Amino acid sequence: MEQIILASGSPRRQDFFRLLGLPFICMPAMIDETPLQGLSPEAFACDLALRKVLAVKDKNPDAKWIFGADTIVVLDEKIYGKPENRDSGREMLKNLAGKRHKVITAMALYNNRNKKTDIRHKTSDVDMAPLSKAEIEWYLDTGEWQGAAGAYRLQEQGACLISSINGSPSGIAGLPLYDFYAMLRENGYNFPLPYGDEI
Repeated sequence: MEQIILASGSPRRQDFFRLLGLPFICMPAMIDETPLQGLSPEAFACDLALRKVLAVKDKNPDAKWIFGADTIVVLDEKIYGKPENRDSGREMLKNLAGKRHKVITAMALYNNRNKKTDIRHKTSDVDMAPLSKAEIEWYLDTGEWQGAAGAYRLQEQGACLISSINGSPSGIAGLPLYDFYAMLRENGYNFPLPYGDEI
C-alpha cells in the first residue's frame, strides 16, 4: 500500500490508521481554525479539512496521497471546537448537557494521480445526558476534554456522558471508518480488503 500523509496531529486518527494497517506519516497542518462567517457548519468543517490538506501539499508537492480531517460539534447552529482551557470546557459541557447535538467529521483526500481532492463529511446525532456540576467537574478532572471538539471523547470515559447516538461512533471519535474506507477505494487507493462485490 502507498504511504499517506496524515495532515492531522490527532492521536485518535493515528490509531485508526494503525487499526486499518495503513502506512502513513503524520504532518500536522497548523491552520487557523476560527469559524468563518457565512458558512454552514458542514461547509466550515469541510473547509478546515481541505485547508489542512492544502497546507501540507504546499510543502510536499510530490506526495501521492494526503488526508486531512476535522471534527466539530454543533448545537443550535453554534459551532463548538476544541476548548481553550478548563473554563471553556466547563461551559461547553454545561451547554451540551441534556441536549441533542450534531457531530460533523469532514474528510479531504488528495490524490496526486489526478491532482484532485475529494471532500466528504459525516454527520451523527448525539444525546448528552443531563449532568450535575459534580459530574462535569469529575469529567474535567480526567483531562480528556483537552483537544476534543465539544470537550468530550466518546471513545474514552466521555462515553459515560452520552445516553445515545445515531450515526457513526468512529465518526464521532474523529474518523468515520466506513466512509473513509469507501473514500479510499473510490479514489483508487490500493486497499487490500475487497470492496463493492455483490453478495
